[in-house]
Amino acid sequence: MKKLLLLCSFFIGVSFVSKAIVRLPPIISSNMVLQQNSKATLWGWSDPSERITIISSWKTKIDTVNAPNSGKWKTMISTPPAGGPFTITIKGRSNTIVLENVLIGEVWLCSGQSNMEMSNNQQIKDELPNSKNDNLRFFTVAKKTSEYPQDHAEGQWVSCNEETLRRFSAAGYFFGKKLQTELNNVPIGLIQSAWAGTPIELWESMEVIQSDPIMIEASTRIKDVTYRPNKPGLIYNAMIYPIMNYSIAGTIWYQGEGNAPRAYAYEKMLTGMIGSWRKQNGNEFPFYIVQIAPFAYPTEIEAALLMEQQTRALSYPKTGMVVITDLVDNVKDQHPKDKLTVGLRLANLALAETYGKNIPAPMYKNPLYKKMEVSKGKISLYFDNAPNGFLVKDDGKPTEFMIAGSDKNFVPAEVKIEKDRIVVSSKDIKEPVAVRFSFTSTAMSNVFNKEGLPVNPFRTDSWEIKQ
Repeated sequence: MKKLLLLCSFFIGVSFVSKAIVRLPPIISSNMVLQQNSKATLWGWSDPSERITIISSWKTKIDTVNAPNSGKWKTMISTPPAGGPFTITIKGRSNTIVLENVLIGEVWLCSGQSNMEMSNNQQIKDELPNSKNDNLRFFTVAKKTSEYPQDHAEGQWVSCNEETLRRFSAAGYFFGKKLQTELNNVPIGLIQSAWAGTPIELWESMEVIQSDPIMIEASTRIKDVTYRPNKPGLIYNAMIYPIMNYSIAGTIWYQGEGNAPRAYAYEKMLTGMIGSWRKQNGNEFPFYIVQIAPFAYPTEIEAALLMEQQTRALSYPKTGMVVITDLVDNVKDQHPKDKLTVGLRLANLALAETYGKNIPAPMYKNPLYKKMEVSKGKISLYFDNAPNGFLVKDDGKPTEFMIAGSDKNFVPAEVKIEKDRIVVSSKDIKEPVAVRFSFTSTAMSNVFNKEGLPVNPFRTDSWEIKQ
């Protein structure tokens, strides 16, 4: 009887092995967009040591890969310039998968919290009648959490049309549409992985958080709320890790509101996250962020401190930022309605920095504070990205400039705009030492460079501000 059971077990095992099939993650599927002129990564699961054959219709060479003992295989295939549709045939021992209607173009990850997730606003509704575009495709990563890194993220590649656009990121869509227009109608693939209300800690691995005591301490202060998870790494494990093998041109990131109460740790968290995502992807892809907008936070200063941290992160390689202090219609609403301008500014940044388009820096880079000079009771401020000077909108006086002496008491400044600098002073401060500009949670200044981009909020001092 024992021999019979062993024999039955053997045949059951053989039967199971013989019926094992090659499987792919949802992001590797029909209708996908692969990154052009690259080594695009394909991966999946099969029997241990199984030989996988990959036939791409754009080339004559057949690619092969042998699965390791784990059964999880990964390989890279060369992609041509933008075009399609193509097919990719993946053959295993027991089955064949044919991926149809595959396009080759530019692929971007769109991630963050609610302002990235926001869809179907009035600007999108205005787009719907003419939104059908098979060369613009979306993949939305389903919301999910996990204690451990996952291999599988649910989602489906779809073409842009009235139905699919209603559910996709408005900022991401306008970004992708602008890229497509300026890049001669190349196919664009946009991957949305976003979740409203989420702090950055949830989007990075525990390994990153645990690498620094400041990040560890800040992560212990995440509030427990019902509409999203609250533990570091939970979203990264389920919504970033499973897709980060996918070859992309870059990432746009619209997040920060959820970290305003703990701004002091944000630069480390953001740059740590960027580095870990790039390491997993095997590519130093560009990472472009949207600075948070003015909003009536519980404290007067926390938004400014978060903006400052985002600005500091620009020293990290291959990063960029768009400032949107001028796009707020209601400081009591954390979600500015204008996602069209956000998308266009992000696209201009990518077109110039990633795609080498000849766009003058002041047209896509906001004026950034560079240095100051003190002379005869006045402070002269100098900026990058404002070579042609400044303009004050609405024909008013320049607003949101504050000046202080060594007593650290800030008062409103008198402001004179000159071609290459802004001069500030106060009759009440004979020996000024510091200036702050738009350095409150709700500040919306009327000062722009001549090209129309708002001056980035800043302070010249490094005085401690406790949160």
